[in-house]
Amino acid sequence: MADKPKPRTEGAPVGRRAMLGMLGAGAAGLAAAPYLQKGWENFLAAASEVDATGLTGLLPNPGGFRYYSVVGSVPHKDETNYALTLGGLVDRPRTYTLDQLRAMPRTRVVHDVVCTDGWRVEKTPFDGVRLADLLDDAGVRSKGAAIRFTCFDGAYSESLTLEQARRSDVLVALTMQDKPITHAHGGPVRLYVAPMYFYKSAKWLSGISVTDKVVPGYWEERGYAVDGWLDGADRHGGAA
Repeated sequence: MADKPKPRTEGAPVGRRAMLGMLGAGAAGLAAAPYLQKGWENFLAAASEVDATGLTGLLPNPGGFRYYSVVGSVPHKDETNYALTLGGLVDRPRTYTLDQLRAMPRTRVVHDVVCTDGWRVEKTPFDGVRLADLLDDAGVRSKGAAIRFTCFDGAYSESLTLEQARRSDVLVALTMQDKPITHAHGGPVRLYVAPMYFYKSAKWLSGISVTDKVVPGYWEERGYAVDGWLDGADRHGGAA
């Protein structure tokens, strides 16, 4: 008598169509991932502008960056209405348009971005005008000892000593990750202070004023360190 077929123990085989379907879905997911991430980042950016609680900053973001604003909404600026003023203890007060800043000699700095909340985006490129070059253009007076930064959100401010401001890794930044800085990331122009925590890199930069002493910024008035050095940063060097 012929042997009876042995029962299958490994389960039904996956059909070709099912396998191709799964592979196709996986490939579609990979292809869509950048668009989904972009959409999520756009949602976080828009939500943060109307979030007075700051809770949107706690939402996960696979891109690494978080979105913060200390006011309910921030006006948008571009080539038609952006201006950066430089004044205070200087010989030649200046006002720069966006096009004028873009036409100046540029410096590229690649450094980790680190937030006090614990997130980090490694090896982030920023490009812009060295703050030291703008200060030289205006001519800092002998009594000048520090810099105060103000922003067109109407609330945020920051500070650096004159020595810190003259470092080669401190920029009036125009691009981030090799693209123009978006409004959500503080564009069209933001400060970038590579060796310090990211709160020192003021977004929506609109004013630079040379002062005779350090004026604590927005977060320093709320308990943050005035000198926000990253661990291991070269505090007396000039390169990132």
